Amino acid sequence: MDDLALLDATAQAELVRRREASPAELVEAAITRIEKLDAELNAVVMPRFDGAREAVGRDDLPDGPFRGVPFLTKDLWCFTRGEPLTNGMRFLKEADFVAPDDSHLARRWREGGFVNLGFTNSPELGLVPTTEPEAYGPTHNPWDLGRTPGGSSGGSCAAVAAGLTPIAHASDGGGSIRIPASCCGLVGLKPSRGRVSNGPQGGDLTRFLSVQLGVSTSVRDVAALLDVAAGPEPGDAIIAPAPARAYADEVGAHPGRLRVGIATSLGGNETHPDCIETTEHAGRLLESLGHHVEPDHPDDLDDRANGVAFMAVWMTNAAAALETWGTMVGREVTEADVEPLTWAQVEQGRTLSAIQYLDALNQMQAFTRRIAQWWHDRFDLLLTPTVAHAPPPLGELPPRGDNPLADYGRVVAFVPFTPAFNVTGQPAVSLPLGTSGEGLPLGVQLVAAYGREDVLIRVASQLEAAAPWAGRRPPVHA
Repeated sequence: MDDLALLDATAQAELVRRREASPAELVEAAITRIEKLDAELNAVVMPRFDGAREAVGRDDLPDGPFRGVPFLTKDLWCFTRGEPLTNGMRFLKEADFVAPDDSHLARRWREGGFVNLGFTNSPELGLVPTTEPEAYGPTHNPWDLGRTPGGSSGGSCAAVAAGLTPIAHASDGGGSIRIPASCCGLVGLKPSRGRVSNGPQGGDLTRFLSVQLGVSTSVRDVAALLDVAAGPEPGDAIIAPAPARAYADEVGAHPGRLRVGIATSLGGNETHPDCIETTEHAGRLLESLGHHVEPDHPDDLDDRANGVAFMAVWMTNAAAALETWGTMVGREVTEADVEPLTWAQVEQGRTLSAIQYLDALNQMQAFTRRIAQWWHDRFDLLLTPTVAHAPPPLGELPPRGDNPLADYGRVVAFVPFTPAFNVTGQPAVSLPLGTSGEGLPLGVQLVAAYGREDVLIRVASQLEAAAPWAGRRPPVHA
């Protein structure tokens, strides 16, 4: 059973199909790993071991592609009927909030055969790219316990990187799948807007920056995970174009000769030489695989007006979230209930008028059209670093103090490459192709045209075969 920590979710599901392991054995082994290691990591903040044991004990698990595979759900907006949901907030934790209904995605995880072992740590409302909420304390990176695992899906990424479960749910509103995947040495795929339903609780036209999927150690896992999660639900306002075939079938498929642009700096932010070298190495690797690679990127990718519009929508959504949770709990959320940065963003969001909000949406739409033209006219993929430097020490990133917004520039400087593609809605993947001088993982980001996850999966699987990362494991590992 110890060897299960070395297997991805696809391999574990195959053991169940061949009757070489039972779902109960997989679940018990994962529980043992969590109990052994999570005191060091603080990744799984709300275990549900009894519920998982009950699910496999009934022997009526859905016959999905991941039947019996242990899974973890990120504690952010993924409503699971009868289970706690805090979004990293002390307010919801102290209120003992329990989700009254399933999200479509939580239902699909069950239908896929996953067995949920618990909920992973997230920063409050997912607002920063590190996972250090006051509600639960910091999650530690298994590569270096003094470092951040990234965020906002830091709990999920730390857990998978340490081998607690082979795969976990994650979500991405400004890089929150890709950033921690880079920090923890995982594959993290952000799907196209409208590929995975945010319903029925989430608003497609209001929370359009955020998408959901997951993280794993292998490309084949995230491709098969996308097959489970993808597809419209009744009432969805945004629906991505249907794929030509199952995403799992794209793994190993030849992508043809692609044109790839490469960019290693954006917006005047400094990129660490290790991240630049990792990205340039990935470019050379793509060339060796037959692709054309040249320095290029959309002219307006670092447009300041888009950044201002992004933050206007981001902060307005934070303010709206507090109104939502206050209504659901039955009392107003006050400054004393949330972290200083959350309150600062909420207060800023409340100052914006409806006209300013609509103007921000128009700015983002115009930006999206300009960026999409680059893919339409010239290139198939854009290659960048995922983050601008290695994961920083815990305590360095979350702005605190009397004026946390004044320190927000440190956040932006860490993650200049990811938020633009939450605006455009394009699919992007982080792949663990590099290592910093300190031995910490570094990811590269590949971005495809809207709706073209198939291209990303084909190229990602090419790179995985050419430069395998499966044997790399952090010092803290099951």
